[in-house]
Amino acid sequence: MRRAFVFAALLASAAAPALAGDILVHGGPIHTGVATAPTAQAVLIRDDRIVFVGDLPAARAKAAQGARDVDLKGAAAYPGFVDAHAHLTGIGLRELTLNLDKTDSIEGLVAAVKAYAAGHPAGPIYGRGWIETHWPEKRFPNRADLDRAAPGRVVVLERADGHAVVASTAALAKAGVTKDTAAPAGGQILKDDQGQPTGMLVDHAQSLVAGVIPPPSEALKRQALETAGALYASRGWTGLGNMSVEAPDLAILRGLAAERKFSLRVDNYMDPSGAAEVLAKGPSADPTGLIRVRGIKLYMDGALGSRGAALLEPYSDAEGLGLQLTPRDKGLALMKQARAVGAQVAMHAIGDRGNRMTLDWFQEALAGDTAARWRIEHSQIVADTDVPRFTRLGVVASMQPSHAIGDLYFAPARLGKDRLHEGYRWKDFLDAGVVVAAGSDAPVEVGDPRIEFYAAVYRHSLDGFANADWHLEEAVTRDQALRMLTWAPAYAAFAEQDRGTLEPGKKADMSVFSKDLMTIAPPEILKVEAVMTIVDGKVVFEKR
Repeated sequence: MRRAFVFAALLASAAAPALAGDILVHGGPIHTGVATAPTAQAVLIRDDRIVFVGDLPAARAKAAQGARDVDLKGAAAYPGFVDAHAHLTGIGLRELTLNLDKTDSIEGLVAAVKAYAAGHPAGPIYGRGWIETHWPEKRFPNRADLDRAAPGRVVVLERADGHAVVASTAALAKAGVTKDTAAPAGGQILKDDQGQPTGMLVDHAQSLVAGVIPPPSEALKRQALETAGALYASRGWTGLGNMSVEAPDLAILRGLAAERKFSLRVDNYMDPSGAAEVLAKGPSADPTGLIRVRGIKLYMDGALGSRGAALLEPYSDAEGLGLQLTPRDKGLALMKQARAVGAQVAMHAIGDRGNRMTLDWFQEALAGDTAARWRIEHSQIVADTDVPRFTRLGVVASMQPSHAIGDLYFAPARLGKDRLHEGYRWKDFLDAGVVVAAGSDAPVEVGDPRIEFYAAVYRHSLDGFANADWHLEEAVTRDQALRMLTWAPAYAAFAEQDRGTLEPGKKADMSVFSKDLMTIAPPEILKVEAVMTIVDGKVVFEKR
């Protein structure tokens, strides 16, 4: 009930934004993101545009009578923070279903499922958000764990990264998965010493149990998208790059925006199953201008944690080179279709082999076109010789700082010390002239701009831990982090002429936090609060 109450309040504040008009913002640090004039005393907004940035007396003189006066009272304002890579429907569903992102052990997982089962005595159980890398048991969950939590029930629990699930015995039986079931291409069925499936299904093997959990209804998806929009506005995000979008979800999102029940900017990259429109017509925008379709999202490999990331050399803690999820012929055919209509390609690549193959395919499909701004999502483990190829090909590195401060607990084991420097190399990319667009990959991560900024500039865990394996030399400056979370996501979506900095003529998107992220001590970054979020000249969230 408490969660429902909180989100009802957020929806009320974000779904009905204040009417546009003149808004005068002043009274605290204002960071413009413009190198030649990085700070200002005041910003004047008129309707959906910024009309003046500069000193307060001049801004007052230009403001229309009756302008809304926003005194920051020491809070700090920035260009709108944008999550360059997230999954909007998943963010909402995480809040509305069994959320396992706080689970700290196998026993904690069992307890959470047992409690949920008691409150939902009928039907299959689906949850998401667990990740075992910090658990004391030092292993994946298995079907026996789920069976004792909910005996005889169909249970499917998705790992936080979305690249693996664990299924109960009843779920495997319903899906017909036995010791003789062959893993699909690009997937893996983990088995015990007797050859029986443990319940862990990695990457494309997840499809084997996809039919045992009913898909969310249109009404639930609508609620999830509205909830996610309100939540993100309340955190200070003004927009996001929405990845792997299905066509029905895009239709719901467009409808919510038309009804003024969704107020963030969303650049959508469609799942291939729903990409017919963009592959036929190219990029588009809805009548509100908030919901844009930019291109398609593909997957080269899996995730490092579940050992699905495609590596050039075997894993240091297990056999194998990881998984290739998209066949070359299919991937190149989709890329050439996208290029023909000016659509972008965003390709998930984690491992050094996955990133190299993606660069190779991009090079072939683009045929010398360096202005397409195709994106590698995550760009997580990249060999030294491949870093400059991003610049030569004009490829955007779409990276998630929070991945490093979670993964670096287990990445040394997966990669070994000799290639650990290849990972999460934001500064190396920036030094090479690569545009790095930062995001969170929520619901894989929390989806909090404070965490992403903190991770980028400090590269320590949330409780302050780091060691030599974490390569602290890859931390970036605060100016660089701000650019990664504001201008770079705009650039990555061909929108930097219209947003990404506070300048006259640009769209009025602004994030306001209670303290100045550019000056406070790194641990304090995690304690600031979102105070106000402005999108298109409308206040879509205001802390009461």
